[in-house]
Amino acid sequence: MFNKILIANRGEIAVRIHRTCREMGIATVAVHSEADASALHVKLATESVCIGPAQSKYSYLNIPALLSAAEVTDAEAIHPGYGFLAENAKFAEITNKLGFTFIGPRPEHIRMMGDKIEAITAAKTFGLPTIPGSDGALSDPDQALEVAEKIGYPVIVKAAAGGGGRGMKVAHSAPALRQALHIAMNEAQAAFGDNRVYLEKFLQQPRHIEVQVLCDSHGNVSILGERDCSLQRRHQKIIEETPSPAVTDAQREPLFKKVAEACAKMGYLGAGTFEFLYENGEFYFIEMNTRLQVEHPVTEMVTGIDIVAEQIRVAAGEKLRLPVHSVTPRGHSIECRINAEDPEKFIPSPGKVTEYFAPGGPGVRVDSALYPGYSVPPYYDATVGKLIVHGSTREECVARLKRALEEFVVGGIQTNIPLHRKLVATNAFLKGDYTIHSLEHYLTTGRL
Repeated sequence: MFNKILIANRGEIAVRIHRTCREMGIATVAVHSEADASALHVKLATESVCIGPAQSKYSYLNIPALLSAAEVTDAEAIHPGYGFLAENAKFAEITNKLGFTFIGPRPEHIRMMGDKIEAITAAKTFGLPTIPGSDGALSDPDQALEVAEKIGYPVIVKAAAGGGGRGMKVAHSAPALRQALHIAMNEAQAAFGDNRVYLEKFLQQPRHIEVQVLCDSHGNVSILGERDCSLQRRHQKIIEETPSPAVTDAQREPLFKKVAEACAKMGYLGAGTFEFLYENGEFYFIEMNTRLQVEHPVTEMVTGIDIVAEQIRVAAGEKLRLPVHSVTPRGHSIECRINAEDPEKFIPSPGKVTEYFAPGGPGVRVDSALYPGYSVPPYYDATVGKLIVHGSTREECVARLKRALEEFVVGGIQTNIPLHRKLVATNAFLKGDYTIHSLEHYLTTGRL
């Protein structure tokens, strides 16, 4: 087992990883930009290193600075968290070559699943169902029109190196498709330095279902259930829950089996998430995230498994301490992402936190790096915390979530807590009846 781990991240996820490390008796190294000198993860860690100016490209995305910090502190391993360099195959490769252990998947799997076209091709090889669409990248508009005529409109153009909704455009006709291709390719080039796009059938009212996996280097695969992440704004998840209120045992078991077989065929290592769109009883693979997910706590709440601890153990060469194949969940869990932003206009709201009170009580967990007097910097993602609740049933879980949201107080900055309070009170949410388009519809009409 490792004696010291460098956490190559910031904010609530850096705090969350630190806590597991300390419980395992592992010392931690926090890295921080100049803007994060007073951040909670810096205050809690065993030691800390400043790695550069506020801008991410000079600090949290600065591979030489991160590796230098690991070297000068004698860290043995690096945990990337999520975001920043977590799915950067080059970073993982260099980390391992320099003698540190990258706490994550093998570089070849990060690279494979980081390219959406290659990921879909691999998924087909592994026997996973995929959405009808183009075979690989599109070379010209005429080719796209031919594919669209074959699979039928509407269709969606997606960036091969995409993520977060960038480089994605829906088209309902041939003229609209020509325009969508032009816009998507320009967006993809600007965001990812890669203008390749592909085409898929656009599903009308799907849900977003993802399956959490953990794999070790001894061939063991464990499926930790599914999460429903359908409540999204601009392809960014807002609320996640497990198990999904829309999926039955008869539907999830064959899916889990296919995912486990895919992991075994890949020889996958560590934590990962297979993401699917689900409509009319059918699942369609869309991508795989080769890292820890933001919403991993809901899975931890219903399984009792510390996913970060298992990541660290399998990276150290140990066997999973979990049942092979699927883990039976206990009860229900829901997570609300807490963002520092205007709850109606969604404009970021950095600034000094003047008041902070986190809810508590049975089945309530808050992952956050906020504290009174802390100044939220304007340079990074708006997510400043997560509220996670657990109950024996979904009804109990929702009631607990409402109560916890009522208690949650963050002063000095704006947050999206008021939006969460409204959403969880809607009839559609109470019934678990929503799709990936529901939140956008709610923001436009007031009805989920």
